[in-house]
Amino acid sequence: MAESTRLLRWAAAAAAAALLLSACSSSSDDTTSTPTSGAESSGAFPVTVDHAFGETTVESEPQRVVSVGYTEQDTLLALGVTPVGITEWYGEQPYATWPWAQDALGDAQPEVLDIADGFQYERIVGLEPDLIIATNAGLDQESYDRLSEIAPTIAHSGEYSEYFEPWDVQARSIGAAVGKKDEVENLITGVDERFAAARAEHSEFEGTKAIFLQNAIYDGDAIAYQNGLSTDFLTDLGFVVPSDIDEFAPADGSGQAYIPLENLSVLDSADVLLWATEKPEDRTALEQEQVYRNLERVKENKLVFTDDVTAGAIYFTSVLSLPYVIDKLVPAFAGTLAGDGAATTTS
Repeated sequence: MAESTRLLRWAAAAAAAALLLSACSSSSDDTTSTPTSGAESSGAFPVTVDHAFGETTVESEPQRVVSVGYTEQDTLLALGVTPVGITEWYGEQPYATWPWAQDALGDAQPEVLDIADGFQYERIVGLEPDLIIATNAGLDQESYDRLSEIAPTIAHSGEYSEYFEPWDVQARSIGAAVGKKDEVENLITGVDERFAAARAEHSEFEGTKAIFLQNAIYDGDAIAYQNGLSTDFLTDLGFVVPSDIDEFAPADGSGQAYIPLENLSVLDSADVLLWATEKPEDRTALEQEQVYRNLERVKENKLVFTDDVTAGAIYFTSVLSLPYVIDKLVPAFAGTLAGDGAATTTS
């Protein structure tokens, strides 16, 4: 999938659940690397999980879990559950597992699935799953029914968008399905504490206006994120997303603002700009735009640029990727706001 198409697809899906608050997380003591859930005790089962299409009962501890959505593998791995199948979103990472989750994957080699052209039902059948996790897979009734014929299937909650509903909502559903409710609550609390600690250590973030943007100009527009789900990583650190960009957002409530180049000066309503660049050429392309160079924040070097892995961690927004986001962005923001110049994260 072309980079711009992939990013736009993510943005449209993630922002459909905007204007929500997500919670936070940190870790499990049970870290088996075999394809089993490693539930704390067989006494945790049976468990029943409510979701958009009703409820699913998992009768016994699952041994072969398949993740068919974009980001669910992170929560499974954080809980010590090594899936036998993981779905590729983008990035072509080893076994569709990004660097922040590689340690949790260990030496396991799950089969990599692809849903770009729909669910690969035959391959899923071949994996002989006893549980299918699909909280971020965009299920409709037909696809849920077909997957459920293969194995018990956990869909999105139904309270938000079928894609990228709040990460903690997904984590709780996944934790319940694998018999690890307490452990997933510990994960959520741990991430929350990480954000709170970073916020307490950097009072300069409090009330500072920040705008998060995609990595490029698309069809003459810069794409910025309104206050909501896609910017929780900023507001949880104390930043404020200025409402000035809201006038450029469509009425569908998608959470994205499409800012024409001729109106790009609205970005100066922020104190610092975060661009989700994925390679040095992305920044070079931005700098070729005169209207970008004329921005006050650009002249002041109140800029943070990401590398590809940090951008991916923001997009994943998971129990494993969010700590990575904190580790990379906090020092970058701190340096830029202190007057050290534009910062670029490195993986």
